[in-house]
Amino acid sequence: MATLPVYRWRLAPDGYATHRQLRARGLRPGGQEVAAQLERPRRRRGPLVAYLYRIDRAKPVRAMTPARWAALAKANAARRTCPECRRDAGYVIPSSLGMCSACAFPDNAPEGASWNSSPHTAR
Repeated sequence: MATLPVYRWRLAPDGYATHRQLRARGLRPGGQEVAAQLERPRRRRGPLVAYLYRIDRAKPVRAMTPARWAALAKANAARRTCPECRRDAGYVIPSSLGMCSACAFPDNAPEGASWNSSPHTAR
């Protein structure tokens, strides 16, 4: 296996892009191997490393199918559903709490608080 060419930060030649840069152009690596490496030096730690791919070998991003859209909608709905009260919280449940704020802090909200007047309290 040959070693990868290593470039310093902002000094990579044209024709290479990171994964995020490819995605911004509507491309994906498409199974190609990493073509080069970009290193950003830091003072007290090892350098930050970014892998570069060749733009001419990149392929277009695959289109979302109706089944993928449905699966994504189902996954996002599951992230918003409180496991305690089984209601849609209207936001992604924080993993630090593991439940919606109304279930996590039932006594903490003053009566009529705007942040607590969600579907949990409207009955």
